[in-house]
Amino acid sequence: QVRLVESGGGLVQAGGSLRLSCTASGGTFSRYSMGWFRQAPGKEREFLAAISWGGSNTYLTDSVKGRFTISRDNAKNTVYLQMNSLKPEDTAVYSCAADSNWRTISRFQYEYDIWGQGTQVTVSS
Repeated sequence: QVRLVESGGGLVQAGGSLRLSCTASGGTFSRYSMGWFRQAPGKEREFLAAISWGGSNTYLTDSVKGRFTISRDNAKNTVYLQMNSLKPEDTAVYSCAADSNWRTISRFQYEYDIWGQGTQVTVSS
């Protein structure tokens, strides 16, 4: 069973950048498509981005297109979320997730089998 650990969160000023990493262990990382989600206080968890097993296909939700980029390095068992032009409303706990249906990428939480514990991102104004 793959285990996911996120890192790279922290406090950043509005307009700044962060790169989140999600490193997998205990399984074959390349057999999973991957996604990033976030949950702000008092709000439901929302989809941000997904990437296919080989990295050739990506999908980002409209609210982060042009600011966020998802990528992966299967040799390092890691998926990344590069976040630029951060806004205070991006403040949330960011989580990565793995979907064993590696042939597709999905924006739906129920498609994902394995979740990381999350990393806090706080954007100050």
